[in-house]
Amino acid sequence: MNASTEMSLIYRKPSKQDGAAMWRLVRDSGGLDLNSAYAYVMMADLFPDTCAVAYAGEKLAGFIMGYRKPSEQDTLFVWQIGVDLSCRGEGVGRKLLDELLAREENASVRFVEATVGPNNIASKALFLGLAARRQAGCTIDEYYPKSVFPTGEQHDAELLFRIDLK
Repeated sequence: MNASTEMSLIYRKPSKQDGAAMWRLVRDSGGLDLNSAYAYVMMADLFPDTCAVAYAGEKLAGFIMGYRKPSEQDTLFVWQIGVDLSCRGEGVGRKLLDELLAREENASVRFVEATVGPNNIASKALFLGLAARRQAGCTIDEYYPKSVFPTGEQHDAELLFRIDLK
């Protein structure tokens, strides 16, 4: 992707029609956990206020899926961010996150949380960058130890990033 393509990206709320493209982007990424196609359709349809997509024309450049924690409505939990291989390194993930947090319906979000695998350098940089841009505190703790995942499942522990925006 070049600078002119980046300027032409459209960031918006998703609809259920975006779910299949989100699923395909993750499937083709090679590094993200692939959930069922239903999960992407459902998140895009039922949680559009806390999800976002970025398109270059008809091509999905990236997406972010999140939701407000039911027990903590001031906390946005970011479940997954996916950026097309051709768009990586262009700030698409950062802009998706910023667009989501700039929405009026998310004005009461005080905390952003995400679990990140210990080897996921891009996600670590994204969330630490958000904290730095907002001059916000960020705590990082082990949240899901490897032992909670099924035996035989190759899954590292997940670290919880918790950013205090206010």
